[in-house]
Amino acid sequence: MTVTVKVLIPAKLAEPSQTTQYTANGVTALVDKFTATNFSASAATISVNLVTAADSAGNQNLIVKTKTLQPSETYTFPEITGAALGPSGFISTIAGTASAINIRANGREIT
Repeated sequence: MTVTVKVLIPAKLAEPSQTTQYTANGVTALVDKFTATNFSASAATISVNLVTAADSAGNQNLIVKTKTLQPSETYTFPEITGAALGPSGFISTIAGTASAINIRANGREIT
């Protein structure tokens, strides 16, 4: 077994449509930290899904629903920290506002 520390999602803008941000391609992935920062001047929301390989993003795997971030707020999502994704599982997000929230995730991949 090999464990590799990895940036799962490099810092990027969260899209206002359901978007796959990371897929555990041929590995098991552990999420060590997931952050979102609202850099806009207004409150903005984000939702996060942790999806198994055989599924698609939806209410059945919604972990955080419409989390409101105030202007300049950063949230570290304790609901996601420590989560495991099996092979082909993925992280999907949707921002309620375009061009408002940056996301980033660190973790480990196990092969």
